[in-house]
Amino acid sequence: MSTARQGPLLLGVRHHGPGSARAVRSALDAARPAAVLIEGPPEGDALLELAADPGMRPPVALLAHAADDPGRAAFWPLADFSPEWVAIRWAQEAGVPVRFMDLPAAHSLAASGEPDADHAEPDAVRLDPLAVLAETAGYDDPERWWEDVVEHRGTGGAGEEALGAFEALGEAMAALRETYGDGGHRRDLVREAYMRQRMRAARREFGDGYAVVCGAWHVPALRARTTVAADKALLTGLAKVKVETTWVPWTHRRLARAGGYGAGITSPGWYAHLFSARDRPVERWLTKVAGLLREEDRQVSSAHVIEAVRLAETLAAMRGRPLPGLTETLEAVRAVMCDGSDVPLALIEDRLVVGDVLGEVPDAAPVVPLQRDLTRQQRSLRLKAEAQERELELDLRKDTDAAKSLLLHRLRLLGIGWGTPTASRSSTGTFRETWRLRWEPELSVRVAEAGIWGTTVLAAATAKAEADAAGAEELGEITALAERCLLAGLSEALPAVLRALADRAALDTDVARLAKALPALARSLRYGDVRGTDATALGAVAAGLAERICVALPPACAAGLDADAAAELRGHVDGVHTAVGLLADSGDGLRERWSAVLRTLAGRDTVPGVIRGRAARLLLDDGRLEAEETARLMGLALSPAASPADAAGWIEGFAGGSSGGGTLLVHDDRLLGLIDGWLVGVPEQAFTDVLPLLRRTFGAYEPGVKRTLGELVRRGPAASAGAARAMGSAPEGFAPDLDPERADAVTELVRMLLAAPDGVAAA
Repeated sequence: MSTARQGPLLLGVRHHGPGSARAVRSALDAARPAAVLIEGPPEGDALLELAADPGMRPPVALLAHAADDPGRAAFWPLADFSPEWVAIRWAQEAGVPVRFMDLPAAHSLAASGEPDADHAEPDAVRLDPLAVLAETAGYDDPERWWEDVVEHRGTGGAGEEALGAFEALGEAMAALRETYGDGGHRRDLVREAYMRQRMRAARREFGDGYAVVCGAWHVPALRARTTVAADKALLTGLAKVKVETTWVPWTHRRLARAGGYGAGITSPGWYAHLFSARDRPVERWLTKVAGLLREEDRQVSSAHVIEAVRLAETLAAMRGRPLPGLTETLEAVRAVMCDGSDVPLALIEDRLVVGDVLGEVPDAAPVVPLQRDLTRQQRSLRLKAEAQERELELDLRKDTDAAKSLLLHRLRLLGIGWGTPTASRSSTGTFRETWRLRWEPELSVRVAEAGIWGTTVLAAATAKAEADAAGAEELGEITALAERCLLAGLSEALPAVLRALADRAALDTDVARLAKALPALARSLRYGDVRGTDATALGAVAAGLAERICVALPPACAAGLDADAAAELRGHVDGVHTAVGLLADSGDGLRERWSAVLRTLAGRDTVPGVIRGRAARLLLDDGRLEAEETARLMGLALSPAASPADAAGWIEGFAGGSSGGGTLLVHDDRLLGLIDGWLVGVPEQAFTDVLPLLRRTFGAYEPGVKRTLGELVRRGPAASAGAARAMGSAPEGFAPDLDPERADAVTELVRMLLAAPDGVAAA
């Protein structure tokens, strides 16, 4: 090796660049420094020894967070192909000291809350050094330029070649710094002052025989001759907070720029492949692509791979590139393996170009007690944290699945969104749950934040629920919290939640808020039965809430409501009706009282039409309103005395949406005839006004129902089944009257389909 070099070995790299990583190893092998300094917070020095632990598998990140505010956090991600990680592992294998040298996280986290702490002046532009160098070299894509000059250099070359490459890159950065100054990165001046301080300390300990691995942008500033006093002046008065650090798993997806990481790259999966595939990288990459497409049942043969390799190499040669890059390989894949389609190509870009690799951290890494309890439960329940999104189907009748459900609900209550409930595709029973799981690195911060509530998931969720109940401002918040407590099995938190619920319900006089709160209580009582949770304490609160709604709802609906308020109350009527059906009727006559409320709403002409129509429909569906009475109410609502807008609202409430109103009109000629006659008589100007409402009402019907209704109107109401029965005859395929024996024949089959107890289906 040449001895002409003066001072420490400065290796300017691109973060997460596989070419830089290979060159760093070659340079370190050649120089054999006595120590290595790495760009990163010095608070992580004590954790560096864990990098050699067999349980440490990149990608990982050094996490630093404020001790009193875990939400104020920062990550320093490292992958297998990160030059910094390669330097750390080289130092550990060589047995030489390795340390971080960047500005302490204690200062950077304290500054993160200060205005413009990490931003350029308003009129300044933050310089992208690679973009400038690429443009200077005649490239319009910085990634393609970097691939050509660095990533396609093979294994990094011999030591002298690697050192020469770093020297050339340092000179290029020096020219940029001379032209652009700090490039709009104001905070870098402070960081570089601290780095120089750490280098002075290393010189006192090791002389000039140490190496520095940092972003290439910083190399000119670290070579600059500055005084100790000048650097101290830049560092004087910096704010500071107490910091805790640890290692956390990271993902390739979070290394990508699309994931929001500032020093990210566009293709971490591709870069990982370039780093691991020392020979024939294009051939190996296209073989991976073929394997993925075969897993997706696409016909891809070895001939496709060979042809794609040839096309990628041809494209590279035409463009004057030393080797095919990601652009050429993807173009070859689209043309040869994807038949020119971007759909399978998007899958390749998601799974292979970016990827969902999730790192692992050894148990020895320091964590908050809550994280240890969560890790223990994840292992005992075999719920592995994975970066790729997956669905989890749970059967709550099984102990293990029920325990998984409790854990996921408790984490959601703590704000740790590892799992998201979703609609089940296989069953709608209350004993089934479907979750969509995906572990994101930021959840480690959420766990640290939640650690203030307790040392176990159960204790923390209980304390958090009690605090949320005490701080809730609206009744709906507390009822939703009560439901979540039951779903999470937080029996110790329920008393505090119920006290807050009773107190708030007693003081709340807004019927809309009361009506909005009742459905959650009804669901809570139902889930209590399914999960074996004691939810009886909610019964009295729910019953009292329902009674107050029954008393207050009619006056509230009769008040002067505009269209939006009436539509909102109509939705609350639906919610209360469903809740009343779910509540156990213990002989207190709740269903009868609610039916009386609906009758009042349906027959009071001061109630908006949309609510009157909905009340009539609910009574009809429950068998509490005869067909004759229904027709009478509709006739009144659609009489010439009623305003067209109110009449249209009545139709929307009665027959709108997906409530089966279209089918009802198909089979009841009187109701269809009333609507048809009303529509014919609506004045032209009024019809224009109510047309959007009518279109919304009838537009929600299924296509088959709309076609049938159109045919019936064209032929006249007498064509309907109801008219045929009224005339003593029936259309083809229908008998004049119901045949009880034939109807009863399907009872057993219906009972089996619904899995209902004996007698329920028949009833």
